[in-house]
Amino acid sequence: MNITEASLFWGFLLVYGVVMYVLSPKSRNSESFYKGADDQGNPVSQWSLTASIFISWIFAKSVTNAANLGATYGVTGGLAYASYWLSIPVAGYIIYLIRTQTGARSLQDFLTSRFGRFAGLAFAAAILIRLYNEVWSNTAVVGGYFGLPGEWEYYVAAMVFTAFTLAYSLKGGLRSSIFTDVIQTFVFVFFLGAVLFMIIPVNETSALLSEGEFRLNAGFDLLLVALLQMFSYPFHDPVLTDRGFVNKEKTMLKSFVVAGLLGFVAVFLFSLVGVHARLNGIEAMGNAPAAVGQSLGLAALFFMSVVMMTSAGSTLDSTFTSLAKSLAVDLPRLAKRATDRLPGMRVGAAVMIVFAVIGNLPMFAGTDILKATTISGTMVMGLAPVFLFYGFTRWSPWSFHLSFWTGLGLGLMLAIGLIPAGWAIGDGNYAMLLGVNAYGFLICTAGFFLPLALRLLVGKSLTAGEAR
Repeated sequence: MNITEASLFWGFLLVYGVVMYVLSPKSRNSESFYKGADDQGNPVSQWSLTASIFISWIFAKSVTNAANLGATYGVTGGLAYASYWLSIPVAGYIIYLIRTQTGARSLQDFLTSRFGRFAGLAFAAAILIRLYNEVWSNTAVVGGYFGLPGEWEYYVAAMVFTAFTLAYSLKGGLRSSIFTDVIQTFVFVFFLGAVLFMIIPVNETSALLSEGEFRLNAGFDLLLVALLQMFSYPFHDPVLTDRGFVNKEKTMLKSFVVAGLLGFVAVFLFSLVGVHARLNGIEAMGNAPAAVGQSLGLAALFFMSVVMMTSAGSTLDSTFTSLAKSLAVDLPRLAKRATDRLPGMRVGAAVMIVFAVIGNLPMFAGTDILKATTISGTMVMGLAPVFLFYGFTRWSPWSFHLSFWTGLGLGLMLAIGLIPAGWAIGDGNYAMLLGVNAYGFLICTAGFFLPLALRLLVGKSLTAGEAR
């Protein structure tokens, strides 16, 4: 960076951090800190909740992945990644059913009541791993606009960004997170429009929207993976699911549906950045937004960085608040070492500080941000039958474990390369991922229903024996 570029980028980072801290409200009680209520105990409004869900799931790594896939596969890649946002309405509807049918106050409550405490612990471990990944995978994207991995600018920018986000998260918890999400939504939408205004006139619209092929080896396999994972992926992300319990059921459902559809459109539109790179021969080098920004000049690169900072900030503050709730509220209740009374705000604040530090450690080791999405989504495929078919059982711990641990095992086998080649569907880059998710869903579903089927058979045998 020259002096002008450095002043612009570092200046915005500093201004962004200070403004977010000054504007974010301060929580004065635990109800506000952990549940987002205002000082009078009123829940968040519908449109604030919609904006929060929308921007919290527009991760910095997500828009980067969408653009990279657009550069690789054209609109097919963009549609594939954008399809993950269709899982938001799916999650909203299932949470709506859970709340209205079971009265559960959280997914932890629901799982514990239906499948036992060990099921709740297993689920808690899965979401903590997910939240841990969210820290480094978002701060690393922001650092990439200030320098390359290995350069001091890269790491300093990521850590300064983390410190600013932590500061206003400590100030207000979930209330602060939702309030700043509204601001970040407007900033994101404005600069996304600015980016598209610079890209679309350079290309013919028909060329942008027709670039790509719907073949398994041309990105369509990843689209199918996304459609399969939409029934499991959202449930291991408390950044999303925590927001399913902060307002009335119908208000929540409307917010989830609108946010999911808007997210799908926004992510697909941003993937056109990558399609532009593909059409114009720009080498993405693993970061299509930065490559396109550099090719279009300083203004475009700055706009890209603003999009990344706002999307990363909205996700990171939500991650901190979800970590605080998971470790300070949900786990103690699960261990029956806490009452229904919420803990003090200092407990949640301590959790945030610890994870702000250890959550960035993988960034220094170097990682693949796309794998943070696809692999973790595969490992939790066993959650799909649990949430889709819970109505078939009132109490069946084995149904959860045979489904959940089977999915986790298949995900680990995929990660270390132990899945047989015959499982692959097609010959594309995601052929094995598609095969594991497709066959895995069937196997996990069979595992979920096996205890119920055995119970039914045993019951019939006993009835037949008594009849004799």
